[in-house]
Amino acid sequence: MTDHATPTFFRDTNRFAGLRPTAVFDSYWRFAAERQAIFFRRLAGAPGPWTDDPILARHRFTNAYRAADRVSQYLIHDVIYGDGRVMAPQEQLFRILLFKLFNKIDTWQLLEDQLGEISWASFDPDAYDRVLSTAMRSGGTLYSAAYIIPPVKWPGGDGVKHRGHLHLIRTALTGTLTDGLHAATSLGEVFALLKQLPSLGDFLAFQLAIDLNYGTIVDFPEDSFVVAGPGARDGIAKCFENASDYLAEDIIEFMHDRQDREFERLGLDFQSLWGRPLQLIDCQNLFCEISKYARVAHPEIAGVSGRTRIKQIYKPQPAPHGVWFPPKWGLNDTLPADPARAGQLL
Repeated sequence: MTDHATPTFFRDTNRFAGLRPTAVFDSYWRFAAERQAIFFRRLAGAPGPWTDDPILARHRFTNAYRAADRVSQYLIHDVIYGDGRVMAPQEQLFRILLFKLFNKIDTWQLLEDQLGEISWASFDPDAYDRVLSTAMRSGGTLYSAAYIIPPVKWPGGDGVKHRGHLHLIRTALTGTLTDGLHAATSLGEVFALLKQLPSLGDFLAFQLAIDLNYGTIVDFPEDSFVVAGPGARDGIAKCFENASDYLAEDIIEFMHDRQDREFERLGLDFQSLWGRPLQLIDCQNLFCEISKYARVAHPEIAGVSGRTRIKQIYKPQPAPHGVWFPPKWGLNDTLPADPARAGQLL
């Protein structure tokens, strides 16, 4: 992912004609294609290693499609839709918020093992607190390291992080959020509603909006709205010399719109998600991943974060068995694996 030539379409007469790409721009597309190829090689049961790229082989990166990642797969299959589950909006909202505020499968499974079926109808914050506090005292990790979940400040709070999030969930479910989501007319409006919750900034509110959109509470196109997180902004700064002259979200939309022509220009055989192109959330996430990848592949190109190494080392996991996506996407009937074994792909 090192050779680089200025794409001719940057000379087109349009609002992005002034963008000045760096070598990382081409690496973005090559990374997306190879990471997706790894996904399909694993899915097909091919023996590892699944790539000749030494950076991808050594370090852990998310899938090109957010919905194909292990945690998203668990959310979609087990938290939202598992066992033919049909839930009232409040129940689904409760389960999604509870799972995603910790963003850790082990924490969800711990609560299920100790408390049984996770349900808003039977939600007892004190019981949930006892389980989580016991696990924390035993040295357990309650939160995923994928991204920082900020603590919640609230009157009467004692600073214990998980208690603040249990309070946030109760506040959300006893307020007007469910009705507001039902009345929302766009993914941007869903994002705005979530931002009203305590401690939720732009990044987390957008991530939660995407998670809710996997379910049945809301249903908006994933290519209709995006918010650039800190990692994506760093990746954008590495891909374009003059990224600061443009809105980060506009650049993400530019990448989304140009994907077919970029893959063709570079001679890349990008295998989409069974006909589903990269969505805005995926292009946003790919900027986060290329930000990390470029620390090794292009150390001479600085972003805005100042980070110089990739922390997470790839650790082989048991072979994946299948994937499963929101039924409304219309993909599941074409999948090659048994949907009942979904949620196990890393």
